Amino acid sequence: MGRKNYLVEGGSGTGKTSVCDELRRRGYHAINGDRELAYQGDPETGEPLAGITGVAVHDHHIWSVDKVKALIADEREAVTFFCGGSRNLAKFIDLFDGVFVLEVDLYTLNRRVDERPEDEWGGRQTERKLIERLHRTRKEIPHGGIRIDATAPLTRVADEILRRVETAGRRDLP
Repeated sequence: MGRKNYLVEGGSGTGKTSVCDELRRRGYHAINGDRELAYQGDPETGEPLAGITGVAVHDHHIWSVDKVKALIADEREAVTFFCGGSRNLAKFIDLFDGVFVLEVDLYTLNRRVDERPEDEWGGRQTERKLIERLHRTRKEIPHGGIRIDATAPLTRVADEILRRVETAGRRDLP
């Protein structure tokens, strides 16, 4: 396994992509799972599926388990952050040293999703309804993750994640 690997999760609109970009800006190894690991497939088998459209895109948004495993096994980086969500998270969540869950209130969520173009996930009304329902039910949020208030300014959100990683690292020392 890699030296330290963390998942940054949260519902749509909580800031996973922004946090990924901020961590990269600061020189950390951060992977945008939604852009670099994701594809449309069967969450159980990983088999790619063609022709998925509408809200079904959400249900089939999965990450390549083999790519996740390969990146975690790569020890060249001291810390790697995997940012994004997937419907097959159960296949690899145990490989992470920790999970951060970005949280926002419904007002912040709606404001952020309102800023998205129609051709981006959440831009259509049917997608918005699903995002709001998932926010309310927390159905796809990993249990036991470290909650991060993502309504704070982006720099503070990244600071808090890095503070928690540093604290965890000190506990690992002999």
